[in-house]
Amino acid sequence: MSIVSQTVSPVIRREVPSTAHPVGCRDLLAAFSSRNGHALATGKVRFVGVDGCDVYNTTAPFNHDGKSFIAGRVEPRETELATVVFFEQRPDGAWEPSAGTPRFEGLQDPCVTVVAGELVVGGVRSPVELTDGRRSYRMEFYRGRTLAELRRFLVGPDGMKDIRLIELPNRRVAVFTRPQGVVGGRGKIGYTVVSTLADLRADVIESAPLFPGQFLDEEWGGANEIHVLANGKLGVLGHIARFDEREHRHYYGMVFSVDENGVPTPLRIIAQRSMFPPGPSKRDDLADVIFSGGLVRHGDGTATLFAGISDVETAYIRIPDPFAEFESQPAE
Repeated sequence: MSIVSQTVSPVIRREVPSTAHPVGCRDLLAAFSSRNGHALATGKVRFVGVDGCDVYNTTAPFNHDGKSFIAGRVEPRETELATVVFFEQRPDGAWEPSAGTPRFEGLQDPCVTVVAGELVVGGVRSPVELTDGRRSYRMEFYRGRTLAELRRFLVGPDGMKDIRLIELPNRRVAVFTRPQGVVGGRGKIGYTVVSTLADLRADVIESAPLFPGQFLDEEWGGANEIHVLANGKLGVLGHIARFDEREHRHYYGMVFSVDENGVPTPLRIIAQRSMFPPGPSKRDDLADVIFSGGLVRHGDGTATLFAGISDVETAYIRIPDPFAEFESQPAE
């Protein structure tokens, strides 16, 4: 795998190799069902102190400064005007807004990672007014040694969600992208590597090569959370989705891995809405939606997947660790 023009740009450009022809949601779901996919345990995450608003599309719990937090999308049922809020867990198991932490009004679908010892928090700014008068969205990223010190350092390309970052063992930063339109259709995953966060710009994100062969043109998907596995590969938690004949959305949790040369494995579905507890939906067309938020690996062959369900609630399922297979494979 060649690395092009390192002396010209700090961005390490990778020509992602071709994979097999894409497999659609229905076939991936059939393969998942044939593996007897089921949840070992399931439940809903209870949030308090949000004035009756819904909390969904959260991160998994993450540790910072000796405490456990969840970042969540908080919004009234009848709107999509969201605020990203950080929650701490109470002794009774419920999660409440954490005092002294920032709130990001107008941001949706948070993500959290750590790069060079700093917290990096991202979210989708929506809506935004473009110069031509159209309404769109874009991601914003904040960094800081503590939650209280978070400061914006990056604004992503217009019309792009699901940008995810992870620090590699060599201290460089892997970047997963999700363009739509002329390049990405309804949404495909791109990948590049930069030397540091200082090298990450909107044009770098926009020019990341796509993984070919992952999605049918009429379907879409994106990365939600990245894990560095014990063998140095990256485990990608994401989603794949389609419309049905009624224009209702169907979202599924999926995983794949990426090796040090930027080569991905085929997608594999790990979760569907019916595995989570029943509940309301924001709209009828969102009833069969799960949005993978994060995965907590337990080290015993199982993991807990946290997901937004039906654009209303947050729930979890305990499942066989979907990254164990990738981790058992030797590094290239």
